[in-house]
Amino acid sequence: MHEKLLRTFLSVPVPIRVKSIKHMFYSSMKENPGVINWVRDPQLHLTLNFLGHTPESTVNSIIEAVEKKVTSQFDPMDLSIAGTGCFPVSTRPRTLWLGVEGDLKPLISMVNLLRECLDTLGFPFEDREYFPHITLARIRYPQKFTPNIDLFLKSSYDAIVFPVDRVQFFSSELLPNGAVYTLLKSFPLGETL
Repeated sequence: MHEKLLRTFLSVPVPIRVKSIKHMFYSSMKENPGVINWVRDPQLHLTLNFLGHTPESTVNSIIEAVEKKVTSQFDPMDLSIAGTGCFPVSTRPRTLWLGVEGDLKPLISMVNLLRECLDTLGFPFEDREYFPHITLARIRYPQKFTPNIDLFLKSSYDAIVFPVDRVQFFSSELLPNGAVYTLLKSFPLGETL
């Protein structure tokens, strides 16, 4: 019998105001000839680490490592959400995002420690620098028209205060009408067991 594999990731919840910013962009871009797939409101988050296919038997080990070795080592931090951007290039965008600003050193240190802990559990990390952002939309190709995202990239909004006070561990199930997230564990920052 094969062990069940979960798609898992670690993230930080975002303030409710991010949803209204997303709706503002959605409304202003819905006449766009290209197809833009907007992230559903409950799924907006700041990804810290995407683990990918995770054997169900390793979930408790991950929880224990994150709790004891990572989140207990960091105090809550205040960042802000500001600006817009895309990956990889504006002429053929695949991801539309909101930027994360402020003193990012503690956040990046936490991500690096998460990567180290998860690597020892058999989850190697992507060898690229962590770039914090909140994904608002994804664009898939091929499609008849490449969406014009100039309006999105030139738009501005008031910065959103972003308190980072916990890390969440989710599993994600891909269904025909989108992904469904299940919260496996929430880890408050700075709390020791």
